[in-house]
Amino acid sequence: MKTVAIIPAGGLGKRMQGSLSKQYLRVGGKPILAHTLNIFQLSPDIDDIVLVTPEEDVMSVRQTIVEHWGIFKVRHVLAGGPQRQDSVRNGLTAIGDEVDMVLIHDAVRPFITGDMIHRAVREAEKWGAVTMGVPVKDTVKRVDQGGWILETLNRQVLWLTHTPQAFKRSVIQEAYRKADEDRFSGTDDASLVERMGFRVKMIEASYENIKITTPEDLLLAELLIKRQAKESAS
Repeated sequence: MKTVAIIPAGGLGKRMQGSLSKQYLRVGGKPILAHTLNIFQLSPDIDDIVLVTPEEDVMSVRQTIVEHWGIFKVRHVLAGGPQRQDSVRNGLTAIGDEVDMVLIHDAVRPFITGDMIHRAVREAEKWGAVTMGVPVKDTVKRVDQGGWILETLNRQVLWLTHTPQAFKRSVIQEAYRKADEDRFSGTDDASLVERMGFRVKMIEASYENIKITTPEDLLLAELLIKRQAKESAS
């Protein structure tokens, strides 16, 4: 079975309040993107990586991230599109029919683990489509546009959705074909599969599998990296 990871890395980092795109910011002396790619590089479940970046970054990412950090599993560095969905679509067009399984993972979630990747692949083999996530901890309320509470939702059935999301290649490619046909834009890849009536299995990730999008996230990431370094040294 051949498994390919598609890593969309087209974020502009507007919430970081800086000029450098968030995937290139350094945590523990290393670009966030390099941390993320390295986990997939080390995973025996991943055969190839397709990296999708802003068009103007393709050459520099190839040199300063992929080559500099020795990420040899990256087979393609492609130009993305205006939205994440466009970038993933571009990644899907680069994989061949010999691919059985596709994992899609946010470039700025560098605390994914090899175990998460392994479980996502194994569960996707059984169910065809899975996403990782965590149960919500807080009480969640639905409010109207004026800020008035409409209802309190049952948090026992609510999950925060993470990546990776894993799919049989035929399933995710058909979901994207149908979304293009209907001009549908989803908030994640699983939503494109769900709208076809295909059931998606939720499996538990980790609360540390954070998406780095704000300065506060960056501070937390530094703490997590330091803790990992201490654990490795002990």
